[in-house]
Amino acid sequence: MADIQPFRAYRYDTTRVALKDVLTQPYDKITPAMQERYYAASPCNLIPVEKGRVLPDDSPATNVYTRAAQKVDEWIAQKILVQDAAPSIYVYSQEFEVPGTRTRRTRIGFIALARVEDYDAHVVFRHERTLSAPKADRIELLRHTRAQTGQLFLLYDDPGRQIDNWLEETARHAPTAEMVDEYGVAHRLWAVSDPAFVRRIHNSMSAKKLVIADGHHRYETALNYRNECRARAGKTDPQAASEFAMATFVNTHSKGLLILPTHRLISQLAGFDFDRFRQDLAPYFDWYSYPFSNAAERPESYAEFRKDLTGERKGLRAIGVYPGTTEAGGAFYLFVLRRDADLETLLPNVSAAQRGLDVVLLHRLVLEKGLGITPEAVAAEKNVGYEREVDTALAAVDQGKAQLAFLLNPVRVGQVTDIALAGDVLPQKSTDFYPKLLSGIAVFRLEGQI
Repeated sequence: MADIQPFRAYRYDTTRVALKDVLTQPYDKITPAMQERYYAASPCNLIPVEKGRVLPDDSPATNVYTRAAQKVDEWIAQKILVQDAAPSIYVYSQEFEVPGTRTRRTRIGFIALARVEDYDAHVVFRHERTLSAPKADRIELLRHTRAQTGQLFLLYDDPGRQIDNWLEETARHAPTAEMVDEYGVAHRLWAVSDPAFVRRIHNSMSAKKLVIADGHHRYETALNYRNECRARAGKTDPQAASEFAMATFVNTHSKGLLILPTHRLISQLAGFDFDRFRQDLAPYFDWYSYPFSNAAERPESYAEFRKDLTGERKGLRAIGVYPGTTEAGGAFYLFVLRRDADLETLLPNVSAAQRGLDVVLLHRLVLEKGLGITPEAVAAEKNVGYEREVDTALAAVDQGKAQLAFLLNPVRVGQVTDIALAGDVLPQKSTDFYPKLLSGIAVFRLEGQI
């Protein structure tokens, strides 16, 4: 079902530049501060292409997209970006420390081209909906550069880990390229052009279904660009480069696959009263408090709270709540779904798989029923903000930037794939696959045929 092909990637010449100075995080993870740091790192840094500066005097003739195209052409002409001699599949590993722990993991996958398929072909499945603004930005960039610098992150199911075994065998050799990024993640790449290896990967993937882990906007941009190219040519060429998109493929049974939760911050609620809020949710949740009367007691209360939130109360579904401190101290709270809560009745228009997600409980019961925050307000980010780091979320409440922090456990990989394969989607910002795939580690130029 999945058509996976090798390709001749453009890659930075590491005799000319250091990868740590030129590669970036994905465009949607680049903050203004990161953008400035990337610009300062090297004149060959990918940032003008991945997420360039928008200037006050930009015009239709000269703008962020034309500058990106000029950079790609310039780097290729100067042989800073050099195309590999043979079509290859690129084994890609990321060794990292699980945030908040000292546990190290290695996630391994491979970079190749995937044929772009309409969703109704039931080959590629999404797990979230996209927004129009990012797609408009990405397709304008693609039209100008004709290059994909960022990768889709696609999941496939291989319980026997046969493909992983082949990738791990390759990873025993010296890598073609490697670097450590700003988060301490070690990225290693092996370019493999051996026809037998490529054929094994191609054949093993041909019966797989693919689930988008990260890169929904990039995937739908590739779909739209493919359709534009078909319309412009007046025909469909199955081997045209525009029929494919660059992706990293990772097994759902990979030892290093990790999803982090994205926590919610609540603000700008008029007349909010925490005690009344707890009473309103009493039909659905029992609550437990972890109080502290001063800063010295806080760490012990927090440790007990975190232990219970992350799994000590086996079989129970819990959401962490933090309303901040007062002069008399404060408390962390655990809202535990009542055993007699009938979710089928409470959420009649929500699928059984969706009802199994804590983030759905948070949005549909806590936010809607407890706080009156509508899905429209959530979509507009009127009352709801997002934060990955627990400490940052708690600090936002303590500093008065938010009224409440809701802390979640991560969605499981199986939940993501089950919901996607059933044709359903998760709420926005339900998943945070970690670490991110580096942009620029391989570049796919969409020219001619593959």
